[in-house]
Amino acid sequence: MGDVIVVGAGFAGLSAARELTKLGHEVVVLEGRDRVGGRSYTTTIAGVPVDLGGTFVGPTQDAVLTLAAELGCETVPTHSRGKNLIDWHGRVRSYRSTIPKLSMIELFDVSRIQWRFERLSRLIPVTNPWSVPAAARLDRRSLDSWLRSVHANASTRNLMAIMSRVTWGCEPDEVSMLHAVRYVKAAGGLGPMLDVKGGAQQDRFPAGTQPIAVRMAEDLTVYLNTAVRRIAREGTGYRVESAAESWHATAVIVAIPPAHRGAIAFEPALPDEHRELIAHWPQGNLSKAYVAYEKPFWRAAGFSGEALSDEGPVFITFDVSPSDDGPGVLLGFADARTFDPLPAAQRRERALRNFTALFGDAAANPIAYMDHCWGAEPFAPGGPTAAVPPGSWSSYGHVLRAPVDGVFWAGTETADEWTGFLDGAVRSGQRAAAEVIDYLSR
Repeated sequence: MGDVIVVGAGFAGLSAARELTKLGHEVVVLEGRDRVGGRSYTTTIAGVPVDLGGTFVGPTQDAVLTLAAELGCETVPTHSRGKNLIDWHGRVRSYRSTIPKLSMIELFDVSRIQWRFERLSRLIPVTNPWSVPAAARLDRRSLDSWLRSVHANASTRNLMAIMSRVTWGCEPDEVSMLHAVRYVKAAGGLGPMLDVKGGAQQDRFPAGTQPIAVRMAEDLTVYLNTAVRRIAREGTGYRVESAAESWHATAVIVAIPPAHRGAIAFEPALPDEHRELIAHWPQGNLSKAYVAYEKPFWRAAGFSGEALSDEGPVFITFDVSPSDDGPGVLLGFADARTFDPLPAAQRRERALRNFTALFGDAAANPIAYMDHCWGAEPFAPGGPTAAVPPGSWSSYGHVLRAPVDGVFWAGTETADEWTGFLDGAVRSGQRAAAEVIDYLSR
């Protein structure tokens, strides 16, 4: 019998296994996909590495930055020089800074809502957000319901909808206001979460984020194409089964999103609240589209490559080109509701229509195009993180990462800092490893 089995070879599971292995524990990592990295998945377009999943990193994301430095994975600044663009109500305008150029009334309303949001966040503890008097009231509301209750105008609600789509992969009426407030607080505020310079999009990895996972896995025992079907208590430990094989260990770390825990049969069955959590902690849906050109022509025109659009399906873009010399590469986040059901040719056509509306006719004829729909994946589908609906934190938040005997939970959704980001995933793995070390010592 080994010491620990880790289910999931994403950043959380690999970080947990790495910590335990450093201390001499015998660890096996089981992964259902044919690769490591989880929601970090690097490929290439026009010869340039690009990330279909987690992409950016920023200040205070010290866990993933330290890990990357140890493994020799360098970062570069995200290109942000020049004017940003916004396609709003059929008109394209340029602006600078995070907040687009709106009317004075609209700008005042955005600032007012941001101030109220930040004030609420001071009331909510990140570790146990359900424990304070304001929690139940906020958890009864969706983000959209709260915005309407404080009389946010249409432009503010539209901007918050873009934030909701890119952050949780859902609409504002689908996510709990308590979850939104806690999530933003775990990132240090709206500015740190949304900004490029000084924020979570400040830097990126020129070789992609998945090489970090690959280098972690090199020193670990990892089985790919090994989806775990059953975790059963057996004597003083656990038997963990795939379709073809089984392993035994004293403790298990399940490092997958809460919604995907339901794909595993537990014996004995998980307590009722844990089973209810699985049903009430769904993944959001988010897709990406990349276009490549001979050169980043928008830079020569004085634009940053950052853009917002209320047209869709591509609603926010970034420049991830390697240099001014090219190739020029634009990343677009796409609304999965209208993007994913389309055939591949129509997805390309709709995405190029968005890029062309923002960046002009030169964007209509890329040298390469690709997209990825996370919600359509056959194994562990879903977006970057959970889209937690109203009522879930109050009812089930206290069991989100509560161990069940020798079964422990990791994953970015369980993190108290940078929840939903790669940094949160690393932190969650390190926290779960510490819990297991304490359990094994007892």
